[in-house]
Amino acid sequence: MRFDPTGKVSLDHIYNQPDPRGYFRALRPLGYCVPQHAKPYFAKLVKEYRESRHVAVPQVLDIGCSYGINAALLKYDATMDELYARYCGADGDAATAPDTRTRTELLARDQELARSRRPAQDVRFVGLDTSGSALSYALEAGFLDAAVHADLEGHDPTPPQRAQLAGTDLVISTGCLGYVTERTLTHVVRAQGGRKPWMAHFVLRMFPFDPVERALSELGYRTIRVDEVFKQRRFASPEEQALIVETMSAAGVDARGLETEGWLHAQLYLSRPDDGTSGP
Repeated sequence: MRFDPTGKVSLDHIYNQPDPRGYFRALRPLGYCVPQHAKPYFAKLVKEYRESRHVAVPQVLDIGCSYGINAALLKYDATMDELYARYCGADGDAATAPDTRTRTELLARDQELARSRRPAQDVRFVGLDTSGSALSYALEAGFLDAAVHADLEGHDPTPPQRAQLAGTDLVISTGCLGYVTERTLTHVVRAQGGRKPWMAHFVLRMFPFDPVERALSELGYRTIRVDEVFKQRRFASPEEQALIVETMSAAGVDARGLETEGWLHAQLYLSRPDDGTSGP
């Protein structure tokens, strides 16, 4: 089992596969659930934005969107349990019931889901990710309306990428901040030509949000942290838990009663323009 510099187990391989089966099979045993926890908060935010800004179909940018999970949950009212069953089988045991469907067959089934369900939210989803394979699947399946394949941590957006990012009303993420930093968010905001999209980020407690909050403040945002904490996934091993708790302790974050109980936890940060017109 390999670990990244933060102490988390490396799961990089699951994000760049031709379809989502490997992703869900790897995360199901870990109880990965933060998109489900995030769903009602994102839905509420979209509704508030639509009503307060009089935008019929808000454009949501999902940073680190992978296979379009947040889009599937929000647009088509899917659940994580439904997606686990969809990509892993009812019992999740691929060894006893191997899935022999081709990518084309899997896509056709997901396209039918997108066609057959009345959208739960009138929203346009744009995905931003460094994984071209995941973006391609989410776009072909109909979960995403557009995709931006870019690494905005190391590179400025190209003119076509800036055009794709423009028009963003809301920016969301569920777990990528910490690896993605304020550099990406700054690029996104500057691509809006003076407009400031609302933001909602679920961030693992092991990652400090202060640098992001400072950068957003300089861009004209006010941020609040929601008091509630949210389970993200179980630790993959006792070694991962020990490494993460050690990392948190070194950063002055108290893991007692949360990460010490076997689960990674996230905080929700809400950022809106500090223009006096609306508060988080």
